[in-house]
Amino acid sequence: MKKEEREKFLREKLETMLTYERALWDKGISHVAGVDEVGRGPLAGPVCAACVVLPHDFDIIGVDDSKKLSEKRRSGLYTRIIEQALAYGIGLVGNERIDEKNILEATKEAMLTAIADAQEMLVARMGDEAGIGHLLIDAVKLPEAGISGTAVVKGDEKCVSVAAASIIAKVTRDRIMTEFDSIYPGYGFASNKGYGTEAHYVGLKALGITPIHRLTFLKKL
Repeated sequence: MKKEEREKFLREKLETMLTYERALWDKGISHVAGVDEVGRGPLAGPVCAACVVLPHDFDIIGVDDSKKLSEKRRSGLYTRIIEQALAYGIGLVGNERIDEKNILEATKEAMLTAIADAQEMLVARMGDEAGIGHLLIDAVKLPEAGISGTAVVKGDEKCVSVAAASIIAKVTRDRIMTEFDSIYPGYGFASNKGYGTEAHYVGLKALGITPIHRLTFLKKL
C-alpha cells in the first residue's frame, strides 16, 4: 500500500471510529470520555486503566487497539494523544488489591480512579461548568461512576476515545513493568510485562515469588 493510500485508509478508519463519539456530540453531550484497561491477565504487576476526553476536532490517524500497534507506534501516539486530549486520567491498582478483591473489581476500581482524575483535569482546564457527559467503556458496565455510560464490546477497535485510552494505559503499564525489571531481574518483566511467558516461569522456579506477583494467579505453582 502506497503512503497516500495508507493515509486515506487511516483517515477513513478514524472517521468510522468517531461514530460513537459524534452521535453523542450531536445530542449535545460535549465531553465524551473513553475508558479502557490493560493488565488483567498478567501474573505480576498492577492493572492500569485510562480515561481520555478527546476534542471534537481530534485528527490523529492511526489510533487503534493498543495490542495491534508496535511499541514504537504506541509510544508516538501516546505523546500526541496527551497533547491533544482535553483531559485524561490514569488509575492503577496493585497486585495486593487484586488478590484481596478479584481482577474484575480491581479493574473497575482502576477505571473509577482514572475517570475521577480525568474529570478533575477537565474541570481545571475548561472551567467549573465542564464535566464528562458520557462514558464509552470497553466491555464493562460502571454505574458506580455516576455518569451515563455505554459498555462497548471491543470498544478499543470501534471507538477512537476508547482506543486512545487503551494506548495511554498500555504505555503507562509497560513503562512500570520495565522499571520493575531492574528491581526484580530474572523474570523478563521488560519483555513479557508480567505475562506468563516461558522466561517468566523459569524465573519463578529459580528465584521464587516477588512482592509484585499476584498470589491468586499463581495457585498452580
